[in-house]
Amino acid sequence: MIQLLFSVLGLEVALVLVLLFKTPLRKVAILGLDRLKRGRGPVMVKTVAATVMVVLGSSGYSIFKIHNRSNELGQLTPTDQVLASRHLLEASLMGYSLFLALVIDRLHHYIRELRSLRKSMEVATKLNRAMEEAKSGSSESQEKELTGLKEEIEKLKSQLHTKEEEVKSTEASNLALRKQSEGLLLEYDRLLEDNQHLRSQLQSIDLKLSHSDGNKKDT
Repeated sequence: MIQLLFSVLGLEVALVLVLLFKTPLRKVAILGLDRLKRGRGPVMVKTVAATVMVVLGSSGYSIFKIHNRSNELGQLTPTDQVLASRHLLEASLMGYSLFLALVIDRLHHYIRELRSLRKSMEVATKLNRAMEEAKSGSSESQEKELTGLKEEIEKLKSQLHTKEEEVKSTEASNLALRKQSEGLLLEYDRLLEDNQHLRSQLQSIDLKLSHSDGNKKDT
């Protein structure tokens, strides 16, 4: 399951990077997300997210039980250490996956809104130019309409600036998350080494126990 979670996390990071930069792949990704949000897509996504949340809660409960057992025994056994590390890694990967899914959804939403705002600004700018090129003897109603268009342009510019700031903030959080993912990969390699070391210790203990039982039977 850990390998599957790493694969999902890698795909989500790749999709975030595709959405951040204006390339032909971004259009394909946006079209794919548009289709995913239609029909039964949202229901399927919510079902998968709910399943991941349940598994995440199960991993957290398992870690809680292991720590309770260690409190009763006074210390964690090697087996419990391996199990706790594995559950912690799985919970971390699932948490990051859910967070990245939320980031992808927000990025898609902001990109669609930015496109809509830019189109509206282009239309308003053309109307503004047409009004400015009109004759100086325009009526009072035309002047009011021109003032209203200018106010609308300023409002659209303000909205566009706000959305751009939100996108920049999302990009910064994605870079931080990417660094955390790299650290998580290093931690996973360390845990694998610890797991192998603990298994060798368990095998050594089993051999000693079996040798001790053999000596007892001989006596």
